[in-house]
Amino acid sequence: MPESWDWAKVIAAAAVLAVALAVAVISRVLAGRLNRRAGDTRWAWDDLAAKLLHDLAVPMSLLGGAWIAAEILIVNRRTLDYTGKVLTALTIIIVALALARLFAGVVTSVASARQGVAANVTIFANITRVLVLGIGMLVMLQSLGVSITPLLGALGVGGLAVALALQDTLANLFAGVHVLASKTIEPGDYIRLATGQEGYVVDINWRNTSIRTLSDNIEVIPNQRFSDTILTNYHRPAQDMGLLIQASVSYDSDLESVEKVVIEVGQEVMAEVEGGVKDTEVLVRYHTFADSGIGFTVILRTSEFGDQFRIKHEFVKRLHRRFRAEGIEIPFPVLRVMNDGVRPAARPVAVD
Repeated sequence: MPESWDWAKVIAAAAVLAVALAVAVISRVLAGRLNRRAGDTRWAWDDLAAKLLHDLAVPMSLLGGAWIAAEILIVNRRTLDYTGKVLTALTIIIVALALARLFAGVVTSVASARQGVAANVTIFANITRVLVLGIGMLVMLQSLGVSITPLLGALGVGGLAVALALQDTLANLFAGVHVLASKTIEPGDYIRLATGQEGYVVDINWRNTSIRTLSDNIEVIPNQRFSDTILTNYHRPAQDMGLLIQASVSYDSDLESVEKVVIEVGQEVMAEVEGGVKDTEVLVRYHTFADSGIGFTVILRTSEFGDQFRIKHEFVKRLHRRFRAEGIEIPFPVLRVMNDGVRPAARPVAVD
């Protein structure tokens, strides 16, 4: 049967834990409201601060209550020291997790601000998260009395062995960092590789790059592939691009009238069709005396790579309709056979 002063300590410790739990609940509610209020603003930094408070509110309140309760209940100094080390280690881990999420959010916000709304770069955020968690683990071990100097030496030797075993993975990692740092490609760009893969860049992570094809499929390409292949980025140096359309007219056509009609149709398409660049100069360039007619190239401009199909579709329809209205002939292949009336000589037939 415990003595009365022991029960008094138990009651006091329970009261402290109850107060800590109440503080944790109130802090969680306030942090949730603050998080929602921050989400209504355009500034990204208040969202990150609100999320940090939301992550730390409950665990820090409970750990603080547990520490005070341990001070009340535990009389043995050695046991109190062990309890304090455990609570300190838990506090460090919780803070490290919250800070890892905070710094990863900061990196993501900076990347989004520099690369646009379409950015979804996870490689920098993942590296930041791993670094913060690694530092947190070392600090936690140091707080528990574990010497980290031999551990760092072992990690150096083990890291060399791991680097040799994971050459391809590390090559992809550093290739991804190099691609992002050099801004060769960024999420949202439309790219085409010399090996044939093409599509919109969706994400660049620590090992591979995901691109979305025009058929809405996802292709996953190792980052190292970008360092040893020819790559065409249709969003560099600008997102809008020229569009070349080939056509031809018959030899009997008035080329000046044809050029005027084509330019009018091109300007109409640029002004009315989504994806066309308004007020752009439509160019017509004749270039070939072909077998059936005179070939020419029409140069239009689209706002983005994917808009070219809509522009071509509308331009061909409208130009065909306008050519028919103007009486301009679109030639088709014709083979003319000339006979001068002379019969070819008969070939000798061999007789066995």
